[in-house]
Amino acid sequence: MKYTKEHEWLRVEGDLVVVGITEHAATQLGDVVFIELPEIETMVAEGDEVAVIESVKAASDIAAPMDGEIVAVNDKLVEKPGLVNADPMTAWFFKMRVDDLSVLDDFMDEDEYQDMIG
Repeated sequence: MKYTKEHEWLRVEGDLVVVGITEHAATQLGDVVFIELPEIETMVAEGDEVAVIESVKAASDIAAPMDGEIVAVNDKLVEKPGLVNADPMTAWFFKMRVDDLSVLDDFMDEDEYQDMIG
């Protein structure tokens, strides 16, 4: 598991990268009430806004952590956005195919992420 400075978690499944938000992010957002996910087969570049998450406190964009193609989305989150609050570490948003999984080496491991959030 790797982490971004934007409070996303990244998990490798075969040749795909699964993306979700961390427990810290879910707590900061509060009760999630709406999620908009990207279209499958969309090519994205690092930093592109690919998903929207709205809570009772705020709206936030989820950016693509790296260049790649969106190959799957978690439609359950659209129907039940509160799943993000219930278990943010399993409530994934989308899966990406990337050309080179070694780009994950540039992201934080759990210890580094915990140090960042204090």
